[in-house]
Amino acid sequence: MHTRKKAFKFILKTLLVILVPFLVFLIYFVCAILIKEPMISDRSAEKAIRLNPSENFYTLGNNWLKKSESGLWEMYIEGDGFERGVAIGKLTKELAEKQETAFVKQIKELIPSENYLNYLKYFVAYFNRKLPDYITDEYKEEIYGVSLYASDKFDYIGPKYYRLLNYHGAHDIGHALQDKNMTVGCTSFAAWDKHSEDGKMIVGRNFDFYSGDEFAENKIVCFCKPKTGHKFMYITWAGFTGVVSGMNDQGLTVTINAAKSDIPASAATPVSLVAKEILQYSKNIQEAFEIAQKRDVFVSESIFIASTNDNKSYIIEKTPTKTNLYSEDRELLVCSNHYQSSLFKSDYSNNKNIMESSSIYRKVRMEQLLEQIPKINYLKAAQVMRDQSGINDKNIGLTNEKGINQLIAHHSVIIKPEDRLIWVSSQPFQLGKYYCYDLNKVLANASTIKEKKEIIESDKTIQEDPFLHSKQYISYTFFNKVKNYIQNCTKSDFNLIVSQATIENFIHSNSESYYTYWIVGDYYKKAGDLDKAIINYNLALTKEVATDKEGNKIKELVIDCTNKLKQ
Repeated sequence: MHTRKKAFKFILKTLLVILVPFLVFLIYFVCAILIKEPMISDRSAEKAIRLNPSENFYTLGNNWLKKSESGLWEMYIEGDGFERGVAIGKLTKELAEKQETAFVKQIKELIPSENYLNYLKYFVAYFNRKLPDYITDEYKEEIYGVSLYASDKFDYIGPKYYRLLNYHGAHDIGHALQDKNMTVGCTSFAAWDKHSEDGKMIVGRNFDFYSGDEFAENKIVCFCKPKTGHKFMYITWAGFTGVVSGMNDQGLTVTINAAKSDIPASAATPVSLVAKEILQYSKNIQEAFEIAQKRDVFVSESIFIASTNDNKSYIIEKTPTKTNLYSEDRELLVCSNHYQSSLFKSDYSNNKNIMESSSIYRKVRMEQLLEQIPKINYLKAAQVMRDQSGINDKNIGLTNEKGINQLIAHHSVIIKPEDRLIWVSSQPFQLGKYYCYDLNKVLANASTIKEKKEIIESDKTIQEDPFLHSKQYISYTFFNKVKNYIQNCTKSDFNLIVSQATIENFIHSNSESYYTYWIVGDYYKKAGDLDKAIINYNLALTKEVATDKEGNKIKELVIDCTNKLKQ
């Protein structure tokens, strides 16, 4: 009996030794990831009632949301941070649910393992536990206002305010943790004085952020009259209050281009909120640079600024440890996804990015296109932003990351800041029409709009890309659909067979793309036909491979198949 008691005490002590630290850690973890909601002194904005005067037109006081005949959603909001957030949340609640559904669906396609998704959820929660410390009160209150009307469907991911805060850091975390050099390949340019047809600055930008076709279906052109700062407009989506492309009433434009980042050590300010602060509170490059300098970020980014008051364009090159201002002694500036200033000449991550990614290739191609158009205007700018060829007009296949137009853009914009004009692309990608908005006109009349009417400058519409009506586009749609089918067959645990005719038609649909042969090679490798796999991998290497990393991966696959044949 005495021996039993001793054994029981020993087991109890052992359990306590194990469980107490675990419980302490659990309590710490829960406390660490709890995010306090902002304290709102005046919540009267919540009493406003959303009206629906006509189909796809909603109003909330002076605020409104409507779907244009262009297919673009347009929104006007005003007030302080919380008032704007409540207006956005109420006006866009159905769109926000669609957007979150599309986003979560894409995440699950990329990460099919539920266990890993759960691990990732808690990792992000802990990593971003101090995120609110780096966001201004105004923007926290705005995000909180939006979150009050977020969908209940995704509460299993986290509380609404917590979710929306983290979504604002998704771009930053995503491009830092990816296993490729660059998931996106945004390209921008600015031209002015002798390079512009009328001497006025013109800006072009592709936002090549892809999170599934559904994610880009309901982009919003948002016009904002904040209680403090400058009035501005930006292109966004429901549930997201950050800025990736926009212009303010001072003629200052902001676009962001991801750069190569090391894995961040902790959370900081999402770069889209830095861009928003610049747009709202800057009238020139000096003010923009001062804002960028005082904000900590956790990834590297190029913030591309065109300033009417300076009559010049600049790139704010920002990393978690450095902030630098870059321009050139000419009336032309191109930005892709690497840093160009002398400050980063010996930077390991930047040089690695230049060597391994598609960034330098796209910069060279963009400069080549602009040199071919000595006096650019908005129509010619659209041709540049839609270009799918490689350097010297080489056919590099459809969807190649080395192309200016990779057929993945969430949106593309062309801006004439001095005239306060902005053209926004419509579906699909930048192939649809670009619709023009006069910022001054819209802001002058926005608060008085009580019925659905068009606000675009219809005489300045840029027509659809002829590619959209070509046999090549039909080939692209076939390629995209069959690509997914073959890849699903390759990933399947079952021996799913793709017919020879399907493979041949698939190759024919995009025969100059290295990716085509890589996909077919993977299918044959999985099927055990190593000879055909090697043939297709080698064919892929004869094409313009987007990155060195991908080229090396294909070479490794050739070696692997060759070794297996020798066994």
